[in-house]
Amino acid sequence: MDLNTLWFILIAVLFVGYFFLEGFDFGVGMLVPFLGKNDTERRVIINSVGTFWDGNEVWLITAGGAMFAAFPNWYATLFSGFYPALVLMLVGLIIRGVAFEFRSKDKNPQWRNIWDWLLAIGSFVPALLWGVAMTNIWRGVPIDENMTYVGGFFNLLNPFALLGGVTTLFIFLLHGALFLNLKTEGEISARAKVVAQRLWLPAMILLLAYIIASYFQTNMLLTMGINPGVIPVFAVMALFFSYFLIKKNRPGWAFIFTGITIAFTTFTIFIAIFPNVMISSLNPEWNLNIYNAASSPYTLKVMSIVALIFLPIVLAYQIWSYYIFKQRIGAKSKLEY
Repeated sequence: MDLNTLWFILIAVLFVGYFFLEGFDFGVGMLVPFLGKNDTERRVIINSVGTFWDGNEVWLITAGGAMFAAFPNWYATLFSGFYPALVLMLVGLIIRGVAFEFRSKDKNPQWRNIWDWLLAIGSFVPALLWGVAMTNIWRGVPIDENMTYVGGFFNLLNPFALLGGVTTLFIFLLHGALFLNLKTEGEISARAKVVAQRLWLPAMILLLAYIIASYFQTNMLLTMGINPGVIPVFAVMALFFSYFLIKKNRPGWAFIFTGITIAFTTFTIFIAIFPNVMISSLNPEWNLNIYNAASSPYTLKVMSIVALIFLPIVLAYQIWSYYIFKQRIGAKSKLEY
């Protein structure tokens, strides 16, 4: 395995980690105004991810940094071509982060209600747009021979990409509801379980539609990259079994299985496009791949050494933080207002 392939795999793993962890953050954020019936309950819901959400976003920052350093042409084409959508996503992430911090600055109920809804909107926008962005990477976008995106904003809003966006939205909602069922106590936990049961069917239908549509909207049938084989089937099966785990009151295992669905769906996209990193819908010869989009071999070598040293440290710290804050919380917990 050469360093180009290694860094493609590492970036894929970073995105899987981001979607797995930030996915339940997005889901919880969107559910705050609906599951929380009063200020205390909403505070419980927010506190359930209060110690995790900013750490989870580090996965995105690391993935973006790795993409910039290892595959600068990929980074340049992606961020210039998807610029309006990514700015909109960034605005949503900023609003979401500010909402976490500003909600408690005033005890006025109207003030807190506004920030609760802004938190929901700031979680909704990236949850939708990440699915749109990843689907367009998979499907292909207009890229010319100079590695330049030559389409417009509305090229990104094709039906298949929108289906991908709605699919990630519902799966993240389900993932977040299961996290609340696992992390909280009492009525909030029970309410989250009911919501998870109701969200499961539309999430399942959307995922099935998305996987089936991918065989017609992408070149996967022609084995554009490596054939993902049964990996998308495992993604569907994991989501299918999560329903029975919810019914049997096993929220921890149900949460893991929705996480597996997220991971396998993301891996499907990366496997299907390999060795490409972006597909040109104009000419296959203009695809960006792990070689023509990459940095120099020396840069990749130095990056590999740095990652080998620091990545285990970061992973160990994040695992430790989840272990320390593993306790359930409820209305009687010591809440940060």
